[in-house]
Amino acid sequence: MDVIEEKMKAAKKKIQGLKQAIEEVRGTNVDIDIPCLSSAIASEGGHGQNDPKKLRLTKTLNGHFGKVYAMHWSGDAEHLMSASQDGKLIIWHAATGTKASAIPLRSSWVMTCAFEQSEGKLVACGGLDNLCSIYSIEAAAGGGGIPNRAKHELSAHDGYISCCRFVNNSTIISASGDSTCMLWDVETGENKSTFSGHDGDCMSIAICPTDQNLFISGACDATAKLWDQRTGECVQSFVGHESDINSVAFLSNGHAFGSASDDSTCRIFDLRAYGEVSCFANDKITCGITSLDFSKSGRCLFAGYENFTCQIWDAFGKTEVPVQCLNGSSGHDNRVSCLGVNNGTNGKGGTALCTGSWDMSLKVW
Repeated sequence: MDVIEEKMKAAKKKIQGLKQAIEEVRGTNVDIDIPCLSSAIASEGGHGQNDPKKLRLTKTLNGHFGKVYAMHWSGDAEHLMSASQDGKLIIWHAATGTKASAIPLRSSWVMTCAFEQSEGKLVACGGLDNLCSIYSIEAAAGGGGIPNRAKHELSAHDGYISCCRFVNNSTIISASGDSTCMLWDVETGENKSTFSGHDGDCMSIAICPTDQNLFISGACDATAKLWDQRTGECVQSFVGHESDINSVAFLSNGHAFGSASDDSTCRIFDLRAYGEVSCFANDKITCGITSLDFSKSGRCLFAGYENFTCQIWDAFGKTEVPVQCLNGSSGHDNRVSCLGVNNGTNGKGGTALCTGSWDMSLKVW
């Protein structure tokens, strides 16, 4: 036993040495961070001098009778869906605030929902029932087909479904409390691949907008991982957070992604630099962050907080002070549980932000 313990100690010491060597190599390649670069551009009269435009409330979507846990925009950038503890999925027309469809769920303990982006005829949800349920609907723009039952109930996870996202109209990826992500065939309901590597509950996933073979996952082990669907392997791992990662989202160029954590910070990681390039935090904000997304240009980072606010950060500016806080009389009365930008797939997106809350409402800004 003594020999084994000595070997284990030597192995752990070697691992720490390798980790330190990797960080040193990374450090030599980090010549400047985003805030410094932005300041340099501003001093030369570039775009860094212009603050992002302020958002204003345009619609409040009322109709749920339980906490709103998740929302997701359709690819047409005009419709969105929300999932609530009242056991309903509601599809909304964002501009008018009217309901296009309402889907009753078998389980009210829903935690996530997803809109298929290319055709808008499929939606998905999942939660504490450990199932990822796929529903077939008519295109939201064409009117309200209300399915009586799920087209498929994808069952293989050993834990709750925390997040799901369609890759295209034939495949979907789910993330679970069993620390894995799974790739599914929508038509057959077959589990095509299982992605294992996290040491804690996997809480969020995001598909790369420029290469659908890649996706990022964030987990309660405080790490984010980049996966390749073709090999089923982890391509890169990103560290820096000090607590659970609750949400991840790609920038539109696919070269970087953002993460939101219970450590009260949002961070941007660059795939090419293989590391963190920005960390957004404020000493007065000490609560967890539930969700985040980026504007279509990548200039604004939107983050939902447990203190009922949505903070807007300049991704190219100061990392200590948000440029706007959505709260007060026009804001939410409870935790902001989800948010998203209508970036769309048809060139019409980038015009609205939607926030969902435990106050049972959604707001379009």
